[in-house]
Amino acid sequence: MCGIVGILRLQPGPPVDSRRLTSMRDSLRHRGPDGEGLRIQGPVGLGHRRLAIVDVAGGQQPMSNEDETVWITFNGEIYNHASLRSGLEARGHRYKTRSDTETILHLYEEEGERCVERLSGMFAFAIWDEKKGRLLLARDRLGIKPLYYAVTDDELLFASEIKAILQGGLTPELNERVLPEYLATRFVSGASTLFRGVKRLEPGRTLTWTREDGFRERRYWSIPAVAPDNHETAEQRAVDLRGRLRDAVKSHLMSDVPLGLFLSGGIDSSGLLGLMAPLVREPVRTFAVGFAEREADELAYARLASRSAGSIHREIVVSPEQFFHELPRLIWHEDEPIAFPSSVPLYFLSQLAQESVKVVLTGEGADELFLGYNRYRVTAWNERLGRAWAALLPEGARRRVREFVPRLPRSARRYAGRTFLGLAPGPRSLFCENFSVFGEAFRERLVAPDVLKGGEDAHREEMRSYEEAQGSSLDRMSRADLQTYLVRLLMKQDTMSMAASIESRVPFLDHALVEHVAALPASAKLRGFTTKAILRDALKGLVPQEILTRPKMGFPVPLGKWFAGPFWPVVREFVLSPRARSRELFQSKEVARLAEEHRTGAADHGERLWLLINLEIWHRVFLERESTASVMKAA
Repeated sequence: MCGIVGILRLQPGPPVDSRRLTSMRDSLRHRGPDGEGLRIQGPVGLGHRRLAIVDVAGGQQPMSNEDETVWITFNGEIYNHASLRSGLEARGHRYKTRSDTETILHLYEEEGERCVERLSGMFAFAIWDEKKGRLLLARDRLGIKPLYYAVTDDELLFASEIKAILQGGLTPELNERVLPEYLATRFVSGASTLFRGVKRLEPGRTLTWTREDGFRERRYWSIPAVAPDNHETAEQRAVDLRGRLRDAVKSHLMSDVPLGLFLSGGIDSSGLLGLMAPLVREPVRTFAVGFAEREADELAYARLASRSAGSIHREIVVSPEQFFHELPRLIWHEDEPIAFPSSVPLYFLSQLAQESVKVVLTGEGADELFLGYNRYRVTAWNERLGRAWAALLPEGARRRVREFVPRLPRSARRYAGRTFLGLAPGPRSLFCENFSVFGEAFRERLVAPDVLKGGEDAHREEMRSYEEAQGSSLDRMSRADLQTYLVRLLMKQDTMSMAASIESRVPFLDHALVEHVAALPASAKLRGFTTKAILRDALKGLVPQEILTRPKMGFPVPLGKWFAGPFWPVVREFVLSPRARSRELFQSKEVARLAEEHRTGAADHGERLWLLINLEIWHRVFLERESTASVMKAA
């Protein structure tokens, strides 16, 4: 796990400025405290910060091929590099190191940009091919490793984090067009970011440049369609899945440094622990985080899983004071407003783990892959009941019912409004808007008219992913989340672990495993009211029964309680203050009503206030260049 940066001059001119490239590189020091490198060749400058995991003594980057005509800067791990190496050596390639980085280089020499199709792992890299005058940027299939870029009149800037691109000279500006999406989904998906002019290379893509042809983007991988039912029994599928999970975990143990596991006490991380423990010589080192508030504490389940597998277990409890003190600095690490409050405890967990290990396994990806979220179940039932409802009443009568729902008493309105009674049919309403933080009507009241008028469709990426998928609505929802929601979760996992200079790995997103599970019918994953059905079957005997059968808790953070209580000053400063209102992005009266309803207990707007607070802190840190140490003092 490392940090990469680069500058490509699009027009003939002087070489890349080494001081500027160095400044970009060293803004990512946290991603690579073990080493640094720089290479300027022709119109390209490549930079690298290294976190040494494999071939600690060798493997410095940027790295070249034998005759120094091809150079790479690489972030990630290639788990099948040893098996690829033997074939490359047979074709005459001479290795100078034991690193997986060198395998990418030699594979590129053989297969060009199609080399990515042979790689198994997590990666983001840039390759400069001097002979061909070609720059290749590539990102792994699921988006585990980040890669951002910006194109100006005469340059391409790219980096593992946006802050390095800004350090390269790009002026930070708010991309107002994506504000509706941020308010609806908590984040910006697809190629866009909250910074105007900064894009992310989407998962499963390469971007190439030559002076003759300019830029060309290629999608080299897509989630496969559901396969025809082979009529395997649930038991047969579970046995097969368990073997595949074990293989994925085993491959992710590749390391020359100490390795551990983030343990939440949920089925995903507990399952990884049960699979991992027999594969290592010593007890697994596990790490868990919680809050003092009982409703947000899962530590008892983490201890249960630890005892069951005999791990060496450590925990940390985060106070609300610690949470808010670190918030501005962690927004700086994530580059954009923090979508998920769980990012903050994840940072503290990473700091705890960094004292003992340098690599951790995590359970990200299982919920999207195995239909683990409650919203899948809710949407599926709304669809089924909605079809029955449509068969009983004509559209006009159903529309009148939907119009009547907002006039119901508050408790009844809150329930009925989330069902087929109050929602229009179709995925945009049942799946997207139903689970928006700020729904469409709320956004229309909240956002300033000029900003709203220029905004993009809040659900464009979710619906694009949904509509390009095949299969049942459950299959489509899973694929939409794998390409939007999960990508943001992976960014959180990457940035918060790298903020503490440790590497996180996600065995559930081994691409061969993803292809297998994605091809299974939805009925194998969601069985009646049971989510992750096939995963629960596969992990029987490895995970304590109490964990296997417990409902999903997620990672709750008691924001509503904090904002209505001792941390109301945070709301006052970052939502209601003249400085916050001066952005003119929102209708002041609606913002004031929202905050007051939350303070008095008339409604719980904790998640909505979280988004507004984060956006304001982001403005101060990135657009106004206020130091992260001073931001929270205002509250």
